[in-house]
Amino acid sequence: MRWNGNPQTKFTLVLAIACCVTGGVGYYASAKDQDDAIEKSSLFPGGAATTSRAAKTRNAFSQSSANIGFGGEARFKIGNAIFRKIWVSSPASTKSSDGLGPIYNARACQHCHLKDGRGHPPEANWPDDDAVSMFLRLSIPPQNDEQRRLLAEHRIDVVPEPTYGGQLQDISVQGHKGEGHMHITYKAKPVTLGDGTIVELRAPTYSVTDLGYGPLHPDTMLSPRVAPTMLGLGLLEAIPEDAILAGADPEDKDGDGISGRANLIWSIADKKVTLGRFGWKAGNPTVRQQSAGAFAGDMGLSSPMFPRPAGDCTAKQTFCLKAPNGEDAKKGTPEVTKQMLDFVTFYAENLAVPKRRNAHEPEVVAGEKLFKQLGCAGCHTPTFKTGVAPGGRHLSNQRIWPYSDMLLHDMGEGLADHRPEGVADGFEWRTAPLWGIGLTKQVSGHTYFLHDGRARNIEEAILWHGGEAQTARDGYAGLSKDERAALIAFVESL
Repeated sequence: MRWNGNPQTKFTLVLAIACCVTGGVGYYASAKDQDDAIEKSSLFPGGAATTSRAAKTRNAFSQSSANIGFGGEARFKIGNAIFRKIWVSSPASTKSSDGLGPIYNARACQHCHLKDGRGHPPEANWPDDDAVSMFLRLSIPPQNDEQRRLLAEHRIDVVPEPTYGGQLQDISVQGHKGEGHMHITYKAKPVTLGDGTIVELRAPTYSVTDLGYGPLHPDTMLSPRVAPTMLGLGLLEAIPEDAILAGADPEDKDGDGISGRANLIWSIADKKVTLGRFGWKAGNPTVRQQSAGAFAGDMGLSSPMFPRPAGDCTAKQTFCLKAPNGEDAKKGTPEVTKQMLDFVTFYAENLAVPKRRNAHEPEVVAGEKLFKQLGCAGCHTPTFKTGVAPGGRHLSNQRIWPYSDMLLHDMGEGLADHRPEGVADGFEWRTAPLWGIGLTKQVSGHTYFLHDGRARNIEEAILWHGGEAQTARDGYAGLSKDERAALIAFVESL
């Protein structure tokens, strides 16, 4: 490839060189030079799919893979249109958009994943966001041998609450009523750092008010979830399973205090147990299953994977099961057709990771060294190489920098939801990828982090770490003010 003076061509050429170098094919420089080259590739965390478009705007997370091609760009835009589409209740004249609910959390994918970014707790009115991008998962312990068998065989990952199902839907279509409302109270939790600085964390407590269909099961477990960012999902899906499992050490045989283990989830498409990759507890194996599950749970829409037009309604909610729906009975097509699901899946797989910023600033370089010295990289694994990508050849064989090992880790009592999901117990969470985290304020209008948005900035998120991350957390708390600022500057550069 030759540079013809076009800036985009130059960007593509730089990406291609970086990817060839890190791939190791024909590279014969010294080990130090090779290490330096790999570090340089971290400027392009999504490999050749990395984007620099809209870098300083709220649309920084909504760009397509840079190497997607003309045909891929067209598919991406169609998927985006479906992702943003407002669904309506049945019956309606708009046959391709009806079937919402009858109970639901949002009318469009975009309402939770505003600008394809991070959700937030329902405590403030954010511009252009008229839906709560956070909800409560519900489940109960197994009640009989059949449920225990299904859990043991990974055919199910939780036992839904018998009346309200797997999640609380607080909105309903006309003529019906929502299930209830999530209520959050916060208690101040001051933390004193090594230099005497006091940071006030906020510890949340969750409950459900205004229950619409009777009491919850007495053993109901609640787990709050904010909508995560959608960057680089196709690249994460393309990491070879063996590469992820190689990092697992459930018995902590190396004695570093970090165990890490995989969640095991039933793949609907493959009809077998496979590695969980997506969701706060790695409760979904593929982007497609995650997307179909969101259509069903968040909007009450059927799809080929979840052919239930009543969504998450239970057998006790007969009003919901009997309500009109948007399925085409004559053609036997669900509310979200296979073609729609294909387009949305492709869109989600190709939301590009932005190029890193300020990577060569002295403070950022110093922060990266501290990140490694404190052991943060023990869970936030910097880099992987993708294999053959289900979402397309352009995502295959890329050196990527997600800063996640994709595994479950015990995060301590402070972050525990005490609600198992699949293999994950009530203390475990999947290591969240860090790429793009520094653009959260720009894209989402806030800096709320962790699974329930309790942390109001990166420092609070670090200080909530416990369990396997306790040593790294305590190391951070012992740093000087300038050192803490350097580490945060590094994280914000990702």
